[in-house]
Amino acid sequence: NGAFTGEISSSMLSSFGIGYCIVGHSERRAYQKESNQLIFEKTKSLISNGVRPIFCCGELLEQRKGNQAYDVVSSQLSLVLDHLSKEEILSMVIAYEPVWAIGTGLTASAQDAQQMHHHIRSLIEAKFGSDVSDEISILYGGSCKPENALELFSQKDIDGGLIGGASLDAESFIKIAKSF
Repeated sequence: NGAFTGEISSSMLSSFGIGYCIVGHSERRAYQKESNQLIFEKTKSLISNGVRPIFCCGELLEQRKGNQAYDVVSSQLSLVLDHLSKEEILSMVIAYEPVWAIGTGLTASAQDAQQMHHHIRSLIEAKFGSDVSDEISILYGGSCKPENALELFSQKDIDGGLIGGASLDAESFIKIAKSF
């Protein structure tokens, strides 16, 4: 809260009846230089104001090619996993969005996406137990489209999608929604 022209606080979102808010999106990380610490603080603020964070994490293409993808995602999640309570974690939705696949037309294979979702779920299980890791929603984002949605959503640890560009075309979005 305060005089931050152009920004909207968590309490304002809550007062408008907003139930969810994306935090940690790759565009904010890149263009506004949002750090893991700032994203954690925003996450805490959202939770304390009754707004469910949709916490985005994902790696750049160079990081994937350099076999750093799992370390990058683990690092992005570390503050929330280390400093939130079980109840706070359960109020979140996590979205794995490989940065290299957002708006590029490239998509992680269903197997690659499943492996990262399993990794994320394993991190949660190690910290909070299987009851929490089984309950939390982990979404896939990154060029999800009607042609690949069914295969992605049929993976064990992928609970749904955070749909970007395809949500702008009603026909595509409906096809994706019918993939469940």
